[in-house]
Amino acid sequence: MKKIKRALISVSNKKYLKPLLNILKKNKVEIISSGGTFKTIKKLKFECTEVSQFTGSPEILEGRVKTLHPKIHAGILSKRNKKSHYEDLIKNNFKNIDLVIVNFYPFEEMLKNSSNHEKIIENIDIGGPTMVRAAAKNYTDVTVITSNEQYNELINEIKKFNGATSQNFRQKMSRLAFTETAFYDALIANYFNEITENHFPPKKVFYGNLIEKLRYGENPHQESAIYSKNTSLNIKQLCGKKLSYNNYNDIFAALTISKSLPKNTGTVIVKHANPCGVSILKDRVKSYKSALACDPISAFGGIVSCNFKISKNLAIELRNLFLEVIIGNGFDKDALTILKRKKNLRLIDASKFNLSEILRYSSSNENILVQSEDKKRFTKKDFKIVSKKKPSKSQFDDLIFAFNICRYVKSNAIVLASNKTTLGIGSGQPSRLDSCQIAIDKMRKFTKPLRDVIAASDAFFPFVDGIEKLVQSGARAVIQPAGSIRDKEIIKFADETDTVLIFSKTRHFRH
Repeated sequence: MKKIKRALISVSNKKYLKPLLNILKKNKVEIISSGGTFKTIKKLKFECTEVSQFTGSPEILEGRVKTLHPKIHAGILSKRNKKSHYEDLIKNNFKNIDLVIVNFYPFEEMLKNSSNHEKIIENIDIGGPTMVRAAAKNYTDVTVITSNEQYNELINEIKKFNGATSQNFRQKMSRLAFTETAFYDALIANYFNEITENHFPPKKVFYGNLIEKLRYGENPHQESAIYSKNTSLNIKQLCGKKLSYNNYNDIFAALTISKSLPKNTGTVIVKHANPCGVSILKDRVKSYKSALACDPISAFGGIVSCNFKISKNLAIELRNLFLEVIIGNGFDKDALTILKRKKNLRLIDASKFNLSEILRYSSSNENILVQSEDKKRFTKKDFKIVSKKKPSKSQFDDLIFAFNICRYVKSNAIVLASNKTTLGIGSGQPSRLDSCQIAIDKMRKFTKPLRDVIAASDAFFPFVDGIEKLVQSGARAVIQPAGSIRDKEIIKFADETDTVLIFSKTRHFRH
């Protein structure tokens, strides 16, 4: 046990100080403080010594230097059981500091609320993290507190041990403190990398806030949690069971597609992170029914993401299918009432979700792959008509729609579509021919044959056999990236079969 005789308090967030000050007063702990914290403590009518009085040095440089003083850091870092440290303190008339309570300037909040570089820089705390690191290093003798959420635990500890703290508690607080300083420094490093557009620095720091510990990972024997660079995911669960690892994986896959569609338009159905039906028909009930018709068997137990507010009429349709999650940009009151009757169904409000992250991460063992996100908005300028036959406006629109969906399907990916709706999706096959066949089989099984079928491929056809299979199935127009050494053979085949062929200037794999 280590008795607390002297505490230094310097906090940006001044909430919940009074109960803490009460317990410190009861145990006759001397309090040192600075700046706004000193004023707050005095206003609450507790005794307190200002840092400048304690050190004998005034605050300077508009408050940039307050606690950066040997008397402060010697008091924190001294080993109580080491004779030479004791002698140094006596020689310099320094005193031990047994408790350090610090939370930092709100750098993270400033990033969210301001783009003013000077203001952001002034909210980089120097003295606070320095004291916290010193106290955390010397946890055998010093207690460090870095959040007002830890106050109750500290109060209980002091009550339990009559003004002292245990080694286990101090070590735990030290671990949390070093995590806090690392997170804080990571925010700052990331900010400087962002403003200088240095996305791949020699050393990359990853950080995140724990949002939730999950029941398990992909399988019950795996541990799992979800973190975010923000303090929330910008999605709100309105009801239903807790979300699982697989639920979150599917939700983000669905939202990535939904947010790539025209504003307030489109229905996406996802199963195992792959789309199994997408439609951007303006009539929202028809949009859902059309997306469902693409593959109603795969949709069972899947996720529906609507890029619009869900109405009562749509809710009536949605309740007829077993689904794990329904996502909308909000829900009408009547829609909520209807859907909440399904006890375990999770309803997610994603009206505040947007795809703002510019980097995408994938990890394996101790290695992390980083790349920019594939979220380019397609226009007709991104494509080149290479066949003799030209597409109609509706064909071109469908081709772009299908190509956009194709990039979110696990490669090798083929999408068949018509009238702004997918008809068949072939995904995740080592052979592009197999993906073609799966897409064709799905279309033939679930949708009526349509005259104006178009096809999209996420990469070029290396041989004529792939496009030949699609044309034989009824596709009258095909869109694919250029780049094969046999592109001329593909174009020749399109011309011989009176097929529209469009080349994309970019490839869009999703492995």
